[in-house]
Amino acid sequence: MAKKKVDLEENSSEDAIKTEVKYELKDLPGVGDVTIKKLKDAGIISIKYLAIYPIAKLMEKAGIGEKTAQKIVKAAQDIEKMGFKSADIIWEKRKHLNRLTTSSHTLDELLIGGLEPGALTEFYGEYRTGKTQIAHQLCVNVQLPYEEGGLEGNALYIDSEGTFRPERIVQMAEAKDLDHNQVLRNITVGRAYNSDHQVLLAQEASKIIKEKNIKLIVVDSIIGHFRSEYVGRGTLATRQQILNTHIHDLLRLTEIFDELAIMITNQVSSKPDVFYGNPTTHTGGHIMAHGATIRIYLRKGKGEQRVAKMVDAPHLPEGEAVFSITDGGIND
Repeated sequence: MAKKKVDLEENSSEDAIKTEVKYELKDLPGVGDVTIKKLKDAGIISIKYLAIYPIAKLMEKAGIGEKTAQKIVKAAQDIEKMGFKSADIIWEKRKHLNRLTTSSHTLDELLIGGLEPGALTEFYGEYRTGKTQIAHQLCVNVQLPYEEGGLEGNALYIDSEGTFRPERIVQMAEAKDLDHNQVLRNITVGRAYNSDHQVLLAQEASKIIKEKNIKLIVVDSIIGHFRSEYVGRGTLATRQQILNTHIHDLLRLTEIFDELAIMITNQVSSKPDVFYGNPTTHTGGHIMAHGATIRIYLRKGKGEQRVAKMVDAPHLPEGEAVFSITDGGIND
């Protein structure tokens, strides 16, 4: 089924869209050049971003006083009309949501069309279950036209485990008859060397998303550095707090930028007290479980086959899909 890009605002008439006023940070009352610079240095580059930014975090990151922070956030919220909406407006927007194909029809069906922009989708499983392979495939697919299941955008890849491989991108691009050089140019990679660096890369992403037309952010994996750096029960609370902030930094980006999909990979651990059923569980605890919008568990099948199980989604039923990993990438 052919897709096309649809821009919807609260007022659905074309005249309302054409006459919509676009506000910038400089339009905020009482905000001068110095404050604007502080906001942009903190990665806050739009009215919408400022409107949903926590005041305490704004004071910390931008070095702004409490009264000033409250004032400008309130002004931004007024401009963005951060109030209630009728459910039919939300439904109308979701009906025209373009989704990102995984290149597997069965996996797309499990996701009701593909990866959802505006959501954070988590793939977790043991090693060699296809997490990184799906991440690479999505980086290629996001560049495809809408009618082919893409988003006509580029990808940002935060690599925390050193597993990004451009040669794999080349294989996947050539399998789709794409110019692999152009595909590689459209993927921006950040190598995260520790958990603090990983968090910083996610925060810095807002500065380049619009400039580079980023429609997909991949974090592979979200938990690796946290598991190695925060060891022992005494550090668990601190780890979970930082991880929670990190996840919400990512979620905030989906609210600010249209058609931005976020895909994260997660590791697993074994529960020693489980004697029946599957002892494997995701890492990150309840923070991860509540933070991700859609959660998919991957396991090995026969040969090159992998099985994806829908674990949690606010609107999708439980189910499973079988897909394959081949030289050309993800398929059925």
